[in-house]
Amino acid sequence: MTKPLGADRTGLLLGIASYSLWGVLPLYLHLLQAVPALQVLSHRVLWSLLLLVVIVLALKRGGSIAAAARGRTLLFLIGSAALIAINWLVYIWSVQHEHVLDASLGYFINPLVNVALGMLVLGERLRRWQGVAIGLAALGVLLLALHGVGSLWIPLALALSFGGYGLLRKVAAIDALGGLTVETLLLGAPALAVLLWASHSGTAAFGSSTRLDLLLIAAGAVTATPLLLFAAAAKRLPYATMGLLQYIAPTLQFLEAVLIFGEPVLPVHLATFALIWSGCALYAWDSLRAYRAAVKA
Repeated sequence: MTKPLGADRTGLLLGIASYSLWGVLPLYLHLLQAVPALQVLSHRVLWSLLLLVVIVLALKRGGSIAAAARGRTLLFLIGSAALIAINWLVYIWSVQHEHVLDASLGYFINPLVNVALGMLVLGERLRRWQGVAIGLAALGVLLLALHGVGSLWIPLALALSFGGYGLLRKVAAIDALGGLTVETLLLGAPALAVLLWASHSGTAAFGSSTRLDLLLIAAGAVTATPLLLFAAAAKRLPYATMGLLQYIAPTLQFLEAVLIFGEPVLPVHLATFALIWSGCALYAWDSLRAYRAAVKA
């Protein structure tokens, strides 16, 4: 049975909103340049945890989440929590040290990493045009590596950590809200330890000014809101549509890096992005074509 148009429109708006919020995240993180990246990460974790606990209690989901987060699922969530923490830390550091261009490159590569991981780990079959798309992206990364321009470890770390995170979340038998809550809970103790140590050593950013305190408290909503919007959109939209929408975030990040932060764009950057954009466009076209064929069938 076909979904009503209103549901599709709602899902589309939710998806655009989630990826747009991720796309403008550098603007928020740029305001926290004076705060060490590890402290920003810790505040993201703790304020997100507080917000998620309120949501879980309001929805009376505590029991079902506790029941789901056991055995193999808990092991998967421990791994996904570690990977998302690495991803967030690298991303925060990148924005604070004027590497937004490199970060956007990582998220352009990410969808193609997902396809490759699906083939190598889950045994999914690779369609011909998907293989060509991955080849173009790999060529772009190789070109950047050979020229020694920029910090290649940033896009690779972001793409591989988020790709691995998505893979573990795919195989973990728990829903989006439950998984995010457990992951954040697992990261809560290390995050609290970081902030307590910073306070003990006199390097804590929190408490230095009201403006900075409010920005750090907002980290909870800034982190959790796009994730929850994404989860809601994913339930309403076809996978191919979500695949197209995911390029909103890195495109916005790229524009911010060039137009707002003034990061230099060299010819090798343009050549690299041209190859990766071509791969992403080919991947998106192939996904849409496959979805339409499945609908007709």
